[in-house]
Amino acid sequence: MTEFDPAPEADTTERRWQEGTDTFGRVYEVALGVTDPTPYTEIAEIADCSPNAAKKHLERLTEMGIVRADRESRPARYERNEGYLEWQDASRIADELAVEEIIDRVERLEERREEYEEQFGTTDPTAVSVFDQEEHDTVHERMAAVSDWQGVLRDIRLYELARQLAQNDGHLIPA
Repeated sequence: MTEFDPAPEADTTERRWQEGTDTFGRVYEVALGVTDPTPYTEIAEIADCSPNAAKKHLERLTEMGIVRADRESRPARYERNEGYLEWQDASRIADELAVEEIIDRVERLEERREEYEEQFGTTDPTAVSVFDQEEHDTVHERMAAVSDWQGVLRDIRLYELARQLAQNDGHLIPA
């Protein structure tokens, strides 16, 4: 083989899953990585299982609220439920921090939100046009600020949810 020959193809038989990962675990991991509606047949291929097994496990994950299903499309398509991931993050925060710490964090985040609202003259970061400036650096700075602002809003939602969970023994409303 000369230095100009194409690189050999990767070994397609290489295992992507750890030994002992069952079919449900593989489908679950693939489903959490799916951000757009994806046919169950494609999920099966990635999860290294049969389409029937993937569909069965995806239906179970749908019932659990982990994925959303579009059963009207052919073949049926599935995507992760972002709300489930937010709840999982909030639950972790509620377990790790005391209620007072969560409240303090929300207060600091709300201060940052107010600073962005004053800076841009709106309460909605999607209403900000970052390209109104002529300077490249200014456009980049505005893009970074708007992105950070959106992260602050997401964190406020997460920490507020975590506060509710922490104050109500893991429930959203008092039991």
